[in-house]
Amino acid sequence: MKIAILSRNTRLYSTKRLVEAGRERGHVMRVLDPLRCYVRIAPGAVAIRYNGKPVRDLDAVIPRIGTSTTFYGTAVLRQLEMMGVYTPNPSDAVLRARDKLRCLQMLAAQGIAMPVTVFGDNPDDSADVLALLGDPPHVIKLNEGSQGTGVVLAEKRSASQSVIEAFRGLYANFLVQEFIAEANGSDIRCFVVGKKVVAAMQRDASPGDFRANLHRGGSAVAVVLSAEEKRIAVRAAAALGLEISGVDLLRSNRGPLLLEVNASPGLEGIEAATGVDVAGKIMDLLQLRVRHPAAAVTSG
Repeated sequence: MKIAILSRNTRLYSTKRLVEAGRERGHVMRVLDPLRCYVRIAPGAVAIRYNGKPVRDLDAVIPRIGTSTTFYGTAVLRQLEMMGVYTPNPSDAVLRARDKLRCLQMLAAQGIAMPVTVFGDNPDDSADVLALLGDPPHVIKLNEGSQGTGVVLAEKRSASQSVIEAFRGLYANFLVQEFIAEANGSDIRCFVVGKKVVAAMQRDASPGDFRANLHRGGSAVAVVLSAEEKRIAVRAAAALGLEISGVDLLRSNRGPLLLEVNASPGLEGIEAATGVDVAGKIMDLLQLRVRHPAAAVTSG
């Protein structure tokens, strides 16, 4: 097969591992910087070019689109979809996951348990919005942040209001969640490929922090999931239309709670912690879907 990876950096661990796994299976691998792609849109004549040459004859594309390039990256991905190229994560699914608020709204509608979340726009409503949430601590996070950036723990109601005012002053979209104290600064990353959790790790925050992201200095170890945790991870990915995702859960006194879903989950931490060849699992999925299109998961 001819497989493209939409990635801005060929040296990133995840990009390199996917290229390696594809070549090991005899596939032709190509990395395309989405910002260097440009498109032609016309009835019956959609096209895409890269560095002055047409992009054609691709069997599959794996999007590795960062938050800063969401708009353009998903537009390029959509163009490839219009050209009949298979992708495990369609552009609309990536957009659903990238918008934390939309993601939580969709998953709540599916009955998936999660921390109580509130949002509001008008400053005059801030006190009542926080009253809907309950007593602090509160977790305030940017709607499109990633890797733990734009996430603040406010231990007092006055601190919550101050952070909210600051975010509003930046014209930023944000949401506020209840703080799950019993998680003790840990979360569970479930790596979903197809309809199965292929690897899972527990991430623990560094001393003095509450964010368990590895990019914030956290640590990770392999973890055994309960049947309920696996079920929630697979349901969440399917509800968003993603065949490759990192589903983050918290272990709480009332059971596993969904934290968020990542449409471009990194491979380095999960492969190091678990020893699982996740890149290989992704390539096996692409082989199955391209050779047996009826097996592909459709997204709404």
